[in-house]
Amino acid sequence: MRQILILILFSLVAFVPSVYGGFWDSAVDKVREVTGPKEAVKTAVKQDELTDQEILSGLREALDLGVQRAAERASASGGFMDNPVIHIPLPGYLQNVAGTLRGLGLGSQADAFEQSMNHAAEKASGEALPVLAQAVKDLTFEDVRRLWKGGDTAATDYFREKTWQPLSERFQPIVHATSQTVGVTQSYQSLVDHAAVKPLIAGTDLDLDHYVTGKALDGLFTLLAEEEKKIRTDPVARTTDILKKVFGL
Repeated sequence: MRQILILILFSLVAFVPSVYGGFWDSAVDKVREVTGPKEAVKTAVKQDELTDQEILSGLREALDLGVQRAAERASASGGFMDNPVIHIPLPGYLQNVAGTLRGLGLGSQADAFEQSMNHAAEKASGEALPVLAQAVKDLTFEDVRRLWKGGDTAATDYFREKTWQPLSERFQPIVHATSQTVGVTQSYQSLVDHAAVKPLIAGTDLDLDHYVTGKALDGLFTLLAEEEKKIRTDPVARTTDILKKVFGL
């Protein structure tokens, strides 16, 4: 019955637009009463298929917004330190002996090292936005079409693939500098150089800059995935007309 009513209403619109110029809005309102607001919007949009340019514009805008929000969240004070989802932990071999370290009275040193890594990642994450924004501009039409039809994190997966290397190259010297500023290297050395710790980590080696850079990028892409999913699934996150049109289907 619902399908029949919808067909009748929109058939009338197609045959008599010049007579009933305001009938379209009335028809959509009627469909909304019968099927609910979401189905009404879907039905209306399907009368005029999205153009390739609209899809491109909508996805570009969604990605621009997503990377901006992700970079802002990651680079904020406590963006890593206070977010358990992206918090940077002690490197694996130090995690394995964390209980021993605390038993030796080195808990405060371990905590200071962990905090310094997270603060360094926060400072470095602000540098991600220009690289991610450029990746959005470089998207080809085929990429956009595929990403638009993909899953909730399809664009994030694409960005991870395309931007990891340039981001890593740009991040590492920044991480090194911020690590020096917030005392990552000093905290690390004061911990691992302790006489009681050396036997516990013998035979291990850590590229500190590489570790913090990798964890910072992991956190950044995790936040980007969250922002992309919001735009795809939450109408409230679609703050412009083109986002509503492209992702409201």
